Amino acid sequence: MAKLSFVLLSLVIAAVSAFAPPVTQVRTAVSTPVAFVPMTKSAGSASSSTTTALWETEDTYWEAEYPPSKVLGPIMSKMPSGLLGVVSLLFLGVCIFSCQQTFLLQQEPGAIASGSWVKWYYVLGSFGGPLAWGTHVACWIQRMNGK
Repeated sequence: MAKLSFVLLSLVIAAVSAFAPPVTQVRTAVSTPVAFVPMTKSAGSASSSTTTALWETEDTYWEAEYPPSKVLGPIMSKMPSGLLGVVSLLFLGVCIFSCQQTFLLQQEPGAIASGSWVKWYYVLGSFGGPLAWGTHVACWIQRMNGK
């Protein structure tokens, strides 16, 4: 019973800590090297030089019917909608092919009992369905933004 209580308490603490506010760091006079340096505006800008923390990113909120292309990230926001449509169809084709081949393997006698119908490459191909959905939404966003 003690082990179960410990596991449940650990799960509750992990879930609660996910919603804890970020801890601000106290800076000392001694500078320490860091892996990521906060972005700063150039000194030649109209406003004074300000520092932005890394966790403060651009707001992706929109009020229009469709979001701007920047919500797709640095790579897909630069891709044309036609290419995203072709990629979506490719992912969908791979998913359909994988599901069809898995179905055919399940029809063999004793395949389900032995598990021989499970092939890693068909399992990998089944991920094409969610990827097809995501890329078709990205295609729609790019088309609505005229790209």
